[in-house]
Amino acid sequence: MTRKNILQAKRIVVKIGTSSLILPNGKINLSNIDELAFVLSDLNNKGYEVILVTSGAIGVGLNVLNMDKRPSDIAQQQALASIGQVELMSLYTQMFHRYSQKVSQLLLTRDVTDFPLSRENAENALNALLALNIIPIINENDAIAVDEMDHQTKFGDNDKLGAIVAKLVDADLLIMLSDIDGLFDKNPTLYDDAKIFSEIHEITDGLRAMAGGAGSRFGTGGMTSKLSAAQILFENQQEMVLTNGARIRDIREIIEGKEIGTYFHSN
Repeated sequence: MTRKNILQAKRIVVKIGTSSLILPNGKINLSNIDELAFVLSDLNNKGYEVILVTSGAIGVGLNVLNMDKRPSDIAQQQALASIGQVELMSLYTQMFHRYSQKVSQLLLTRDVTDFPLSRENAENALNALLALNIIPIINENDAIAVDEMDHQTKFGDNDKLGAIVAKLVDADLLIMLSDIDGLFDKNPTLYDDAKIFSEIHEITDGLRAMAGGAGSRFGTGGMTSKLSAAQILFENQQEMVLTNGARIRDIREIIEGKEIGTYFHSN
């Protein structure tokens, strides 16, 4: 069965998690970044408006400094984020350049989206970039926004940031790339009989209870944060597909309406 609503999508936000950018050994997943650049550039060439919300600054910073453990000290996390963001954007710029695609960087903090004037400025900048066929690459400004790290949060994590960006630009669809094929009724890494939800129409207390904890040692998100992101979209009558970031090319099939991952929509 085709997901017909998705066939109408023209403005698409893609959120990629740290687990899709950093290998289990802590090295950068260059093939995934390259494939992401190829697929998003291809979509842009076909007339889609694409925005990339990326995690990975701290994970890349750990790799640059040959560190194997995320520090608990906030100042060290900020330093890693600052170092990693430069390297991450350098990689994105190189990879997208291979496909003749121009990109830009926006680093956001929650106050930008909370205050009307700054929010309008962000909207205007994003719309201007999209009109120029440029793919904006967005991350939270981790070097100064400590709320995103290991403390009581505002954005919370980049899953929530992806949803807020989708809301900010009135996107037709958010595609969230994770380290799992979708939302399951139990942890598929522990239970062979775990079943994936093809569609979710409401974020219930039962679903939240089912969701696991935080993500990998390189990232901050888990399934709970993805449900919170979906809830933001539901409140704005928007849609989301949660799928596996190990298969970047699935993005094109998702946009063609094929049943891949878990489809979150209210109607």
